[in-house]
Amino acid sequence: MGLLILLGIEHDDGDDDLVWLCRKIAALRIFSDEAGLMNRSVQDIKGEIIVVSQFTLHASTKKGNRPSFIRAARPETAIPMYEQFVKILASETGCPVLTGEFGADMKVSLLNDGPVTILIDSKTRE
Repeated sequence: MGLLILLGIEHDDGDDDLVWLCRKIAALRIFSDEAGLMNRSVQDIKGEIIVVSQFTLHASTKKGNRPSFIRAARPETAIPMYEQFVKILASETGCPVLTGEFGADMKVSLLNDGPVTILIDSKTRE
């Protein structure tokens, strides 16, 4: 049991965004306790985490029918930030953090218990 994190990095994201996201994710109480209430964090359940880079989360579909990915960070920026996110998240949670291969065409399957899917955007934290 644990988390599948699809991480999209924008061109204007910085280290403060990574730290904030990791702390938020580490503290999120989204796993059920004995009463069936969402009161446990991934740390509490000693869960595992998988982080997959997903630039397509920044797709803009405002104009036309072909998505624009102009907000997504270029690989030379995104790769180091992705790697830093993984390190910070492992440190904040104390949980094993597995990764996909950046930029690869991967097949990821998910058994969603709940389902609980949450969007967290560091740009809307205030």
